[in-house]
Amino acid sequence: MKILVTGGCGYIGSVTARFLRNNGHEVTVVDNLSEGHRGAWDGEFHELELLDREAVHHFLDGHQFEGVIHFAARAYVGESVEQPLRYWRANVVPVIFLCEQLEGVPFVFSSTCATYGVPMTETLSEDHPKNPVNPYGNTKLAVERLLRDRDLAGHGSYAALRYFNASGAEPDASHGEAHHPETHLIPLAVQAALGQHGPLTVFGTDWDTPDGTCIRDYVHVLDLASAHLAALKRLVGGGASGAWNIGTGVGVSVREILDSVGRTTGSDVPFIEGERRDGDPSMLVANPALAKAELSWEAEWTQLDTLIETAVQWHRAHPQGYSE
Repeated sequence: MKILVTGGCGYIGSVTARFLRNNGHEVTVVDNLSEGHRGAWDGEFHELELLDREAVHHFLDGHQFEGVIHFAARAYVGESVEQPLRYWRANVVPVIFLCEQLEGVPFVFSSTCATYGVPMTETLSEDHPKNPVNPYGNTKLAVERLLRDRDLAGHGSYAALRYFNASGAEPDASHGEAHHPETHLIPLAVQAALGQHGPLTVFGTDWDTPDGTCIRDYVHVLDLASAHLAALKRLVGGGASGAWNIGTGVGVSVREILDSVGRTTGSDVPFIEGERRDGDPSMLVANPALAKAELSWEAEWTQLDTLIETAVQWHRAHPQGYSE
């Protein structure tokens, strides 16, 4: 297939673009490089500002795609609370501009478990109530609803992939996670253990969990990539639109992450205990059964130390990320 990948120079987008190419598909990446890294993708690339309607339409007039996978977005929860208008503009408007020119083209959307809000159950199924607690989650849910309305009007099918905590790196250490600023636990823990920056902060050690720290579902970025291809194949094959959780179904605590990083690096992770953050749930774990049943997808990277090892090798080889 000829596939457009927006935000394909970002962490998950670039891994997915390579995964698609390695599986025989023709991939075109667009990115404005505000968050992504040019060194993360070595295939066909167009620098494009998706908030520029005229530029988006002009680009799409010159190309024909059989599917689009949309990653381009802003994704810092705290920033979204401080700058809600920026998030509504950046995360919703480009989807409108793309869909205006992609009549009938299947649309795979990078969504998030943040659409659920505070969990009411130990694991989250797709029918869990949607009550986002921040603008980031609100904008992602808004796009899901936009795409559903597009589908109902007969203008193109969609798949919304609500994934949990993206993690890990390419096994050959060629590509990995490089955010500025970095806010995710695993890279911060690895960098702290490797002495690449100071101690990390653990936000609360008195949660109602077995070891007192928050529990999350960590899904390897290659598993995320395979989920996007599985979703696109479903749509291209005439399958119904929908939303699917992409996670392992296994919860891992912050302390378990720190222990794993310590084992794989050979160094304890320096950390300080901080206060709980407003809006943080104690547990956030996927029920991925629907993705297994309808997308024939399930996570393969389920051994925590193996997943962590890929992140460790990336940060060892690229202490400055893509800026070396």
